[in-house]
Amino acid sequence: MKTRKNLALAILLGVSTLCTASYTLAAEQYSMVGIPKLRSAWFNDYETGLNKAGKDFDLKVYYQAPASADEAQQVRIIQDSISQGNNALLVVPNNASSVEPVFNQARKQNIVVITHESVNQPGADYNVEMIENEKFGNYMMDEFAKHAGGKGEFAIFVGSLTVPAHNVWADAALKQMKAKYPEMKLIAERFPVSEDRNLARQKTLELLSTYPDMKGVLAFGSQGAPGAAQALREKGLVGKLTVIGTTSPKESAAFLKDGSITESILWSPGEASYAMAYIAKMVLDGKRDQIKQGLEIPTLGVPEINGENIIFDKPLTVTKENFSKYDF
Repeated sequence: MKTRKNLALAILLGVSTLCTASYTLAAEQYSMVGIPKLRSAWFNDYETGLNKAGKDFDLKVYYQAPASADEAQQVRIIQDSISQGNNALLVVPNNASSVEPVFNQARKQNIVVITHESVNQPGADYNVEMIENEKFGNYMMDEFAKHAGGKGEFAIFVGSLTVPAHNVWADAALKQMKAKYPEMKLIAERFPVSEDRNLARQKTLELLSTYPDMKGVLAFGSQGAPGAAQALREKGLVGKLTVIGTTSPKESAAFLKDGSITESILWSPGEASYAMAYIAKMVLDGKRDQIKQGLEIPTLGVPEINGENIIFDKPLTVTKENFSKYDF
């Protein structure tokens, strides 16, 4: 890790041009710490992408994950990473407000802060997203309609009626349905069961009883699709309805294998950490002015840049044919 000793040595040697204002440092490896929300299967891919970035961009990378989604524990890890003299923090915040003070502390010490899943994060240099919310909802609706035959009744599950991302995706999906699939119809309103597998199962069983001709379930939230899939297994309806959700490849694998989940659509946390490391290196190299429309990030393509938000449109579609490729 770099320490402040480099700066002291430079002063002693009479070096007169240290571009600290733009984060430019001497030509040695930058040290970056990836700090996700918690240690989980989902963030295994985040660590994989971080390690790949370390090799591809000649970086020292470290992975420090809280044991659980504890915002206070995450803040302590960030504080430790600052005190250890790292050059960049790559963080998936548990709480946007709680990390803001330590982000401000880091930037005062010329430590670059890049976030993920936290649009317009106060205190960060940039935020990276792998999906654009409205396009993501549109795509999920298109995939669902394709497999469901473009007509019939279906249900939408969300984690809760107050989870912003789930409901933005659901809104976009319904708007897409009205514009492109006039023969499709939503059953009632969206159901807030998609973060509890058993609740999702129970709601699906209830809906199958009330709406025997329903075409399937579109689930926003990690447990909605597995719960619906379990209900189809119990009713002997595997392969007869469409179930699409946002469940990780490993968690949806068994259901994808037997066809009780049709597809899982999400994004790659590893692609996010890879992009975060690349952007952090650009800032440290004094190339902030090049982070603008048209920027291409190696292997990932050209994102949309909206202020401090770097937004890709890269949904990951997981099927029974490709789920084994993913380790999260």
